[in-house]
Amino acid sequence: MRTYVGEDQGGSGRGCPEEEKGDAMFRRIGNLIRGFLSLFISGLERANPKALIEAEKENLRKQIARFNDNLATHAGFCERLIRQIKSLEAQERDLTAKAAANLKVGNRNAAGQYALQLKTVKEQLEENRRQLEAAEETYKKLVQARDVSVREAQAKIEQLKRMLSETEMLEAQAELQEMASGMISSIGGAGDTLNRVEEYLSERRDKAAGRARVAASTIDTTQVQLMEAEQQALADQALTEFAAAYGLEMPAAAAMQVEAAPAAPPVRDMGPEVEKQ
Repeated sequence: MRTYVGEDQGGSGRGCPEEEKGDAMFRRIGNLIRGFLSLFISGLERANPKALIEAEKENLRKQIARFNDNLATHAGFCERLIRQIKSLEAQERDLTAKAAANLKVGNRNAAGQYALQLKTVKEQLEENRRQLEAAEETYKKLVQARDVSVREAQAKIEQLKRMLSETEMLEAQAELQEMASGMISSIGGAGDTLNRVEEYLSERRDKAAGRARVAASTIDTTQVQLMEAEQQALADQALTEFAAAYGLEMPAAAAMQVEAAPAAPPVRDMGPEVEKQ
């Protein structure tokens, strides 16, 4: 029996540390999950500053709406005090007139009752006036605080929008400069793409020029010369017919050729010149 009791006590003693270890493990897992979520959200915020600014603008609008609701409630309290003061002032005038009238006619009891009611009304009127003054002062301060807070928040949002635009412009400028720097370092280097293209085009151009030269050397010019002589003969014939039809004198062919051809230089023999007698 004692062995069983001891075993039970030992078992219960070992159960508590295991539960504590389990709780600690769950806490660690929860902290790890919260850390991952925090990193994920921080990354989203960094990647989407425009969304954050829009969210803050929407939050500002909601805060202004809630503030205006509370301010409207306070303004309603001020209006209620103003209405009560007007009512008490009317009662004050009425009770003053009644007390004075009864006092003139010698009705002291009625005049005393009216005078007592007038005292109470005056006390209430004085208290309401103090409350109204404090409420109006509070209302003015609340409106001022709202306007200052809204202006400050709007200025901060506009500053962030300008910073975002400037940041995007600088990032685009830096990206273009990096691209230009990469182009300068890559274009014109040894073995680059443009040099290879130039080499390929040079080879093709030289080969095409060689093919054209070979093709020109194989052309038979005899037929071309015959066609040219035939066209010249037809032209001469047409010119002769034209001159005959209009009664024009055709110049001699030899004279035309002599006029067209330049004078040939004198031909000299290779031997010594013979003196003429």
